[in-house]
This record gives sequence, C-alpha cells and structure tokens, in this order.
Amino acid sequence: MILSGIGLNIKGLVLDRLPYEVIWLDYNGNVVYANEMFCTILGYSNEEAVQLSISDINVTVTPDNWKSHWQEVSEKGVITFPAIHKTKGGRFYNVSVFAQHFSYNGTEFICGICHEITESNFYKNLIDHTKVIGSVGGWELSLQNGSLLATTCALEIFNTEDSKDLAPSKIIHKFKDSSRLDSLFGQLIKNAIAFDEVFETKDFPPRYIRAIAKPILKGHEVFKISGVYQDITEIKQKENDLALYKTIIDNAQDLIYVYNDKADLLHYSESLVEKLGFTKQELDRLNMFEIDPSLTPGFWKGHFKELREKGSHRLEWIITRKDGTKFPADITASHLKYYGEDFSCAVVRDITARKKRDLELYEALEEIKSLKERLENENEYLQQEISKNFNYANILYSSASYKKVLTQVDQVAATDTTVLITGESGTGKELLASAIHSNSRRKNRPLIKINCATLPKELMESELFGHKKGAFTGAMANKMGKFSLADGGTIFLDEIGELPVDLQPKLLRVLQEGEFDELGGTKTIKVDVRIIAATNRDLKEMMREGLFREDLYYRLNVFPIYNIPLRARKDDIPLLAQYFLEKYSAKAGKSFKRLATKTIECLMNYNFPGNIRELENLIERAVIVENGSTLGPGNWIPKNEISAFKTDFQPFEEKQREYIIEVLEHTNWRISGPNGAAAILEMKDKTLFAKMKRLGIEKKISLKSLGNLKSN
Repeated sequence: MILSGIGLNIKGLVLDRLPYEVIWLDYNGNVVYANEMFCTILGYSNEEAVQLSISDINVTVTPDNWKSHWQEVSEKGVITFPAIHKTKGGRFYNVSVFAQHFSYNGTEFICGICHEITESNFYKNLIDHTKVIGSVGGWELSLQNGSLLATTCALEIFNTEDSKDLAPSKIIHKFKDSSRLDSLFGQLIKNAIAFDEVFETKDFPPRYIRAIAKPILKGHEVFKISGVYQDITEIKQKENDLALYKTIIDNAQDLIYVYNDKADLLHYSESLVEKLGFTKQELDRLNMFEIDPSLTPGFWKGHFKELREKGSHRLEWIITRKDGTKFPADITASHLKYYGEDFSCAVVRDITARKKRDLELYEALEEIKSLKERLENENEYLQQEISKNFNYANILYSSASYKKVLTQVDQVAATDTTVLITGESGTGKELLASAIHSNSRRKNRPLIKINCATLPKELMESELFGHKKGAFTGAMANKMGKFSLADGGTIFLDEIGELPVDLQPKLLRVLQEGEFDELGGTKTIKVDVRIIAATNRDLKEMMREGLFREDLYYRLNVFPIYNIPLRARKDDIPLLAQYFLEKYSAKAGKSFKRLATKTIECLMNYNFPGNIRELENLIERAVIVENGSTLGPGNWIPKNEISAFKTDFQPFEEKQREYIIEVLEHTNWRISGPNGAAAILEMKDKTLFAKMKRLGIEKKISLKSLGNLKSN
C-alpha cells in the first residue's frame, strides 16, 4: 500500500523529528511507514524499511501470535509491553513499545512507538564518561503507574527474573548499608538529586555494586527514575592488586611503555633504565621522539591509526640505546581509551638471540633443502657396486690382454686423476668408468653419466651446469646441473668429442679451478668432481681441424686408458657369449644352457667390428629365433663377414706392424715410460725400437723419447 497525501506528509515531518522509533504496520504485519529514528537505530534505509515485516524486526513473532496481537490492540485501542528488536547488523536490544490502533483512509493500522531500554542515551553517555567496566544493567521506574523496566543484565546482577525485585523498596534490603541507599532514593524523588554510590552486598563473600540513579522530570516533578547497576567487585579486586601489578611490571625483563598519541611517555618499567642506558630523571622528561630518534611523525600517525582501527599493532623495530648502540625488538602495542584520550601500552622484547637462531635455522634449512634436492636427484642414478680386485661386477674376462687394461683401472682408481678412455664403439668404456669410480674413495657418492652425443646442443649447457628460473625461454624453475649433482663424486662424460667448442672452456674451468657459473646465476659454484671422459673419435685429428681445444685435451688425457677391441681379446668371446645367452634366455623364457662348440668356433672366427655390443645383439637375436637347450650356429651368424674375413688374411708381419702403429698413435708415439708403447706391448724400449726398424715403422719420434731410448 502506498500512503500519500498532504496530511501524511505533515505527520511524517513531525514523526521524523520524534526521538523515538515509530513504525506503522498493516493487518499482515508489513511495515508501511518508518520514521528516521527507526531507520537510524536499526540500520536500514527508508526504502529497505518499508520492505520489512514484523518478523524481521521481532524474531519471536509468528503469523499466529501476530493475529492475536492485532486483535488485542484493536480491542483495547492502546497497549504497552516490552519486546526485543533486531537491527540489520544482527544486534538485539530491549525496547518498551507503545502500540495504538488507528484507521487512515478506511484502512486499519497499528502504530508502534518504541523506546530502547537496553542502553538509553543517558546510560550510554554515563558509561562513556565514567569508564564503566564489567557487568552493567539499566532500569527505568515510572512513578505514575509503578511499572519498572529492566535489562537482562540488571536482572542477572541480582539473580532474579522479575523486574519488580529491582524496585527501590526491595532492592535496598540486598545491601549492608540499606538505610543509606533508602535515603538516597528518598532525596532523588523529593529533591530530584541524582546519585552515584558504591554499596557492599550482604552476600558471602560480599560483592560491590555501583548504583547510579537520575531523575526524569515533567515540569518540576519527578515522574520517572532512570538508573544503572554495575557489578564492580572485580574492579575493586584489581584496585587492591594494583600495587602488585606495578611491582610485577617494574621487574619484567621486557620493556613496557605507556604513552599517548602526543608521544608523551607516561609510565614505563624499571627495565628501561638498565636496557636503554637512560637515568630515571632523563626518562621522566623525555618523549618518545627524543628516546628514539628514528621515529617520524608519519610513522607515529600511522601507528595510532592502526591501534584505533585494530586495537593492537605488532611490529619489529630497531631500538637505539642512549650510547647509540642498537638491538632488534619485537613490539606489541595495545590500544587503551581513557577519558576520551588514546593511549598505548607497548611491550618490547629484545629478540637479538632469536634473530641469531633464525639466521642459523635459515642457513641450516637452506643446507637441508639443498641436500634433500641433491639426494632426490642422486637417487635417480644407480650406484653400481664393483669389487676392488679384478673380479669386477659386469666386467667378464679371461684373456691376459684385457687383464692389462684392468690393471690400469686398478692403478688409477684410488686417485682423483682425470681419466680419458679411448677405444672403438661398443668396447664397454662405460663399464671401465664405473669400475674406476666404484674402486675410488668417491664410491659412496654418485657416478653421474652423461652422453654428450644424445644431448641437444642448445640444452647441453643447462644439463651440465644447471640454470636459474627465467634464464631462458622455457626455464620455468631452477634446475640443478649434473656437475652439482656429482659434487663429491664422479662424472662420466661419454662421447666427449661431441661437446660443442663454445662449451669446452667452461669444462676446462671446472677441470682447472673446480668451479662454474649456472645459466642466469650470479654466484660461482664450487664443486669437487672427478672427471672421466670417453670417446671413440680421434681427438688429435679434431684438434687439427679446430673442433677440440688442445688445452682441454691435455687436461683430460692425464691418464689415458685404451679399451682394446673384442678382436684383440678373443679369448673372452666364449665367456661373454655364455653370459649373454643366460641373460636373454631368462628374459625370453627360453631353456638355453650352453653354446655349441661349433657356435663358439664361428664366433671366434668373426672379427666383430661392433665389438661387445655386436656380440650381445647377436646372442639376443639367436635366443629369439632358436630353440633348445644348446645354442647351435644358425642364420643369425653373419656368415658373409666371416667368409670375407677368412679369405682376407694378412701376413703376420703386416698385422704386427699395424698393431704397433695403432699403439704408437695411442701413446702419441711415446715409446718409453709407464704410459709408453713399450709398456703396453710388454717389451723393452730397445726391443720395440729394433722391431720398428725391422718393420719399417718410421714415424718421427720426439727428442724426449729418443733421449729416453739412449739413456736406456
């Protein structure tokens, strides 16, 4: 329904000026009008208010009891009753309601005039200006009809549910000095004199109740009394304990300041004198800006703003002593309001020791994080256990020629010397690297294996040395490089000849200085890594072509090991073939137990240009295509190659000549010394020199080698 008309507008102006909540309700309990006071107290706009119903305001109202209420008001015309109203924000408060039935333009309404009794303006003003703390209850007594309204808290203070028990004639008997309170009520009623007194109850133990009463006049006569009861028993106890609290504060190890928003230091603990180095006389005349020169007006304004808004402000600060020395502090400041002024009580704790522990903990956590990351990455690599003697795991041999290779492995394993393993593809250079690592002092650290031929050139630097997040497009996170993972252990760089020329200086730096820089990093990383490199390429030829740095070659070639091809250790073929037969029979579910004599003969007659890898592939293929318990020769043996080999025999002298030249090339034509060709061929220097002369081997020999020959 829309209410309109000049009369209503005039009434609306009048009603809006009333200091009470006024609402009009229709038969269905819907709000059709609400004055400004109603909207202000309940927190609604006028547009929102006229969308409400009585159940939105008084949650205890149901459709049935609203009908009963409407009928009662219609019959009596006017009734007065207490109620509980709810604000938009959800706060409940007590009201006294004057309800009247009326008609307007032929439509019936109820007009409700509501007066808050939970906390009248008098109570609120009184409490705000007298620092009321604790349980507070209000009441209002009409001297005309004797009705008494009381808040729930007022009833709870006296442990009653009947507001009539708070009438002056009854309430005085609850106090020891009842005659005094009776006299005060008498003066209030007769002479309109308000009072504010504290009385002790007859309870055991006694309580202390503050009684405040004020007359409300109509003309010159008192027609109502408004009052407040406050239980201040706890406050009394606190007053008694104040001296104890001050002693505790003064003896606290923390620094305690009490100051106002003007930066005046009002109170402080005795610990300030000792901690800051000021005398008590100096502290009594200094303000906060003089005590701490680092404070600024801007900070101070923001500090109190946060105190007012949040009630507290916690921060870390650097405190300056009188002598200029400083220490870190944790500050918790709490807001206090006293007689309308803002104060703060700040507790300041020296956190020098905590900061030191935090730093140590941070460093320890960073180390643990690094070690954890490293361990997780290391676990991706299998650490192979190989015995210290010649019974190397995964290295099978019976030939005397291969025993010489393993002798070199045994000699160099116990050192940290860089090793360069050369030899044809498929000879098992990786196994030799594993044997060196597993018999070294680094065996409990990882052996990290990198095949330089399989890594994309654009990712090789990142893979070897790592990168920081954002170092290049696609670097979404930090990555630890293989050299970092190998720290304390060994890194095996297979196919070292495939390392790009622009990365070779970085590897040389690791070899010489034991350090490198990550991609995108700003900190040089130190590592303790043993390097074992391997190649089947002629690095000297690559040096001449400018594809491999000469200085890097000599840093890698400290201890060269030439891994002889399978054709130079044919006595190992039966042993290796049997091993591969058992391995692949188990995988394929076959029942092969042994190799036929004819099969071994065929294998021994084959040259194996692919070395051990080719032998392994041949046996795997044979297991797939053949059956039985004994593996005989079949189409899986490359007969054409065997036939070509048999029809292409070389004279012994020619074969011997080729082999000596091959060994000389490997030793850079060095004849004498522990790494010379004579030592590899197990003959005396002079014998080798004579054999070279007889076979027409006339490569130019270095003057140093000739000198060694003559000295022998």
